[in-house]
Amino acid sequence: MTYNSTTRYWGDRTPVKNKAEFFNAVTTPAPAGEEGGSVATIRMYGPIDSWGGWFGISTNDIGQVLDELPDSVTSIVLRINSPGGEVSEAVAILNMLRAHKATITAVVDGLAASAASVIAAGCDDTVMSPGTQMMIHSPWSFAAGNAADLRKVAMTLDNFEATLVEIYEGKAGTQDWAALLAEETWLTSAAAVELGLADRVAIIPDAGETETVDPDGDDDDHEFNDATPLRIAAVLTPAASASGTPTGKETAVVFSPDQLTQMRADLGLADDADETAIASAVAARPKPALPDGVVTIDASTLEEIRSQAQAGVQALEQQRVDARDRYIDSAITRGKFAAARREHFANLYDADPEGTRAVIDSLAENTIPVAEVGYDADGETVTNTAEEDEAYAHFTGRMGIPNGAAR
Repeated sequence: MTYNSTTRYWGDRTPVKNKAEFFNAVTTPAPAGEEGGSVATIRMYGPIDSWGGWFGISTNDIGQVLDELPDSVTSIVLRINSPGGEVSEAVAILNMLRAHKATITAVVDGLAASAASVIAAGCDDTVMSPGTQMMIHSPWSFAAGNAADLRKVAMTLDNFEATLVEIYEGKAGTQDWAALLAEETWLTSAAAVELGLADRVAIIPDAGETETVDPDGDDDDHEFNDATPLRIAAVLTPAASASGTPTGKETAVVFSPDQLTQMRADLGLADDADETAIASAVAARPKPALPDGVVTIDASTLEEIRSQAQAGVQALEQQRVDARDRYIDSAITRGKFAAARREHFANLYDADPEGTRAVIDSLAENTIPVAEVGYDADGETVTNTAEEDEAYAHFTGRMGIPNGAAR
């Protein structure tokens, strides 16, 4: 497996104090056009490990998050950046998500490797963010013992691989999974879609920042330990109606005392200013001005400008080709070289317009008959005339083409 060197939870780095650094959840209104309901975003940015705690994300962690979700949740966005971990734990997490009433969309934000690819591929909709990767491989393990013990471990790994194939096949259909897993196959976002393990490449907007707190609501330092189960501090916002209008339900935003103190200081408010005053002060702050020379335009206007620019480029290229053809045709008409040489001179013109013009202009007119030569009436090739060979030798010498080069 491959681990991120800056966000590593296995090894000799100091364990994280707050599990929200790599696992949390938040709920937001359903998209406009959907009647009622809300969206829960779960960020799974770490390894998958049955120990939980700072070792990684466990089935228990996911279960507690799902239990905490409001009944209004109809859609879950599972954001993934994970090196993988225990296969059985990943399968349990996947089945727990599948059992939830909400529609599950997996969004790969960085990497879905090993066991994490099982979860990503098993969801209702799998989205690869641009530039992301998915990795699949045969399961592996550590073992010690006699020959019979090791054979048993090998059989167990075969069973785990059959589990992986069942899930991958359910998403992507029949493939040579044995070979793909044995090779440790790395897939770009586009390759994952092409193979069928993902449905599309897209940017899925995030729900916004949140934090986790302990069950008693005590936010002191938010320290995490094995006795502190994970809990959602969800940003509960009104469910949107079909027209996108709030339904009038109250909005509850959870902030720690330290966060409130910092916001009051940043906004220049009194120490006893409540959340309503803070929200009003934030809304009243002037929006930052755009830098000089920067303007904003709507998407349709930008697309029209791009389309017009492309059309302009194509028009310029066509003008260049037309000018080249007129020049080459004029030279042939004036007997500077045979019509059979047209394509050859056109290619030289494309590579060096000025040099080719200079050489052709130096050739005497009527050196070559205006009528095409080199073929008889039946279309059979005939020998060049002495004048043709002399003109061609003169031209190739001027252009630096080796004597005898293919014509």
